[in-house]
Amino acid sequence: MAPKRVIVITGPTASGKSALALALAHRRQGTVINADAMQTYDAFPILTAQPTARERADVPHELYGVLPLSETLSAARWRTLAAAEIERCLGDGRPPILCGGSGLYLRTLMQGIAAIPDAAPALRDQANAEWQAMGADAFRARLAEQDPAIVARLKPGDRQRHVRAWEVWQATGRPLSLWQQGEGDAVRWRFVTVLLAPDRGRLRTRIERRFDGMLAAGVLAEVRAAFDRAPDPRWPGLKAHGAPELFSHFRGELSLDEARRIAIDHTRQYAKRQMTWFRHQMTPDLVLDPEINPALELTEKLLTNSGG
Repeated sequence: MAPKRVIVITGPTASGKSALALALAHRRQGTVINADAMQTYDAFPILTAQPTARERADVPHELYGVLPLSETLSAARWRTLAAAEIERCLGDGRPPILCGGSGLYLRTLMQGIAAIPDAAPALRDQANAEWQAMGADAFRARLAEQDPAIVARLKPGDRQRHVRAWEVWQATGRPLSLWQQGEGDAVRWRFVTVLLAPDRGRLRTRIERRFDGMLAAGVLAEVRAAFDRAPDPRWPGLKAHGAPELFSHFRGELSLDEARRIAIDHTRQYAKRQMTWFRHQMTPDLVLDPEINPALELTEKLLTNSGG
């Protein structure tokens, strides 16, 4: 029996993925499954551009806003969650439509993942405490003694990934880089992938307009509610674009105009990194600019030509 099909709509932030996925799900009676790391968290539905209540009522959406800000979401954990939703959709006869720009998560699902053991929570807590006590440079140097290959791939200030690599070494006695060379598990589905690739200048404008729309929609109150909880700055969900800048504004370190400008700049830089990743790490079935191409019609044509 041929593997069942899973549709993937991906691209950089603000490229129009959600609109295309929504239209496609409506037309094909499908379910949209979130493939964006930050949209998995529950506290920032406006800031992370999650589907609205009306959109969720129109078609089913899964894995949006399901985790607290404090909880860690790895690519492996997301893969497990997404796989369960895909199987549920296929069992119900609904086309699963993955939508999001977390490229590593999608690659983990589409190509499989090495079976890296989970470390005990106590090891992670200890590693985080050591990062704070030693400082980023010393922690990185110590990790390099055990796993130089992984350190060469990590940005110096990336606490979460350095800590993950150290905890894997502590738990298994084997470098994370070697675990990642292991064979992934079998891929169960056939993926049809659409990559949205807007013109760079238009994408920059879209990012700016979207952030201004978030401000108009009440994102300040949304982020302020999280800020007032005095959260641990290490919480993964606080990495959502715009949250650090608005937190700085609430502390009196930035004006709102400055926070807005920096948040938009950081989001544009992230979009550029996303496109670089997609160009080198993904081979989509269709690449289009939704502002100049009829995205829904071309996607429908692709799906028809690929078997349904």
